[in-house]
Amino acid sequence: ERFARQQRARIERRFLAGLYYQGEGQGRDLVSPQLLANPELISEIKQHILLMLISINTVVIGLAGIFGYLLAGRTLKPIKEMVDEQNRFVSDASHELRTPLTALKSAFEVYLRETKPTLAESKQLVGESLTDVNKLQVLSESLLQLAQYQQPNRQIPFEKLSLTQVITEAVKKTSTLAKKKNITILTPDIDINISGSTYKLVDLFVILLDNAIKYSQDNSKIDVSMKKFDSGIVISVKDTGIGIAKKDIAHIFERFYRVDQARSKSNESGYGLGLAIASQIVASHHGTISVKSKLHEGTEFIIKLPINARG
Repeated sequence: ERFARQQRARIERRFLAGLYYQGEGQGRDLVSPQLLANPELISEIKQHILLMLISINTVVIGLAGIFGYLLAGRTLKPIKEMVDEQNRFVSDASHELRTPLTALKSAFEVYLRETKPTLAESKQLVGESLTDVNKLQVLSESLLQLAQYQQPNRQIPFEKLSLTQVITEAVKKTSTLAKKKNITILTPDIDINISGSTYKLVDLFVILLDNAIKYSQDNSKIDVSMKKFDSGIVISVKDTGIGIAKKDIAHIFERFYRVDQARSKSNESGYGLGLAIASQIVASHHGTISVKSKLHEGTEFIIKLPINARG
């Protein structure tokens, strides 16, 4: 409408100027402004512009809605995963805690029903109760340890350390269990210094050695070796035990996951937290951990760590 008014004013000025020049005898053809101002054309153009604006805005709003939905989903995905992970953690922990607590409750209820419990029965109850309490203590300590490693943005002070000393300390901590099964642990004959947390790396190798000892036959060997590459180091913990089924390998680093076949054959109890903690320790050192295994042939855990990692 503004453009039409401006155009009309321009034509009127030209028309008036033509009248002026005609009065001076110049002789020009005059065109009436009413002939050029076409209301139907203006109305048609307005409708065309309105339809075009509606179409463009519809497309813009539609695209904004689609991209908003996608970006919102992408933004909320980590939050959803965190909430799901927390719910699984609470559910799994509750299930694991309920088992020894139920056993304790049942034992005490049976004892209280006895009219005249003997000293032997009392000692048996205390012994069984202590076993369940020890299980609860191990589980709670493992849960606290795993929760510490899973804290976001948790800074771990690193220092220069000797891997040979770390492995030697881990071997000492598992020597009692190894002696019970007459298992020999072979340690590397080289020493490499890296940056890391001595306490946490000792925990890492204690977990791996403990697993290897539990699921190895008596009078067998466990081989711990390491070698250096460009800017890192590869450590291998290899046993000749019962091995892990192929279907279980992808899940063994998951929290509370336990391999049924290994448990049934070795009669070793556990809560499936050790390898989850080991995975968190390796991740905190900016490394990777993987496993190779075959049933009845043994298992090998391979850890790759950078030499100059920062906490």
